[in-house]
Amino acid sequence: MKLRPMQAEDLDAVAALESHISPGPWTRGIFRDCMQAGYDAWVLKDETDLLTAFGVLSTGAAEAHVLNLGVSPAQRRRGYGRKMLMHLLSRAGQLGAERAFLEVRVSNTAAQQLYRSAGFHEIGVRLNYYRNTDGREDALVLSMSLVRDVHFFKEG
Repeated sequence: MKLRPMQAEDLDAVAALESHISPGPWTRGIFRDCMQAGYDAWVLKDETDLLTAFGVLSTGAAEAHVLNLGVSPAQRRRGYGRKMLMHLLSRAGQLGAERAFLEVRVSNTAAQQLYRSAGFHEIGVRLNYYRNTDGREDALVLSMSLVRDVHFFKEG
């Protein structure tokens, strides 16, 4: 597996994966805009250059926000989501963040389990935050200290 910064030539594959896994997907343009805004955007590709996972992180004012993280359904339960998450949190720490935040769909229990196992805890709920094919869905707001929990960010 190769983890590297997202590049313009990745955008079609990232947007295609996002549209496959999310009922309210980001567009290619949103990913492009994140890259142009200087957000940390990363891809994880296999040996055949097939996109396995992606992640987007924003940082500022000693805080980090995991904006988006996705894993190919065929590649789930293999540690690739954890690898991407740990990389994003490591980058957040390198960029001076002391706390990380993210939102997760209330229906996405697999992602919630990943985030909680990494040290995130619930701090709130955003009502009707996500678009769904049949309306809106609430988001759990999760947070963790990057200072206290620095041992989580040792990549290996």
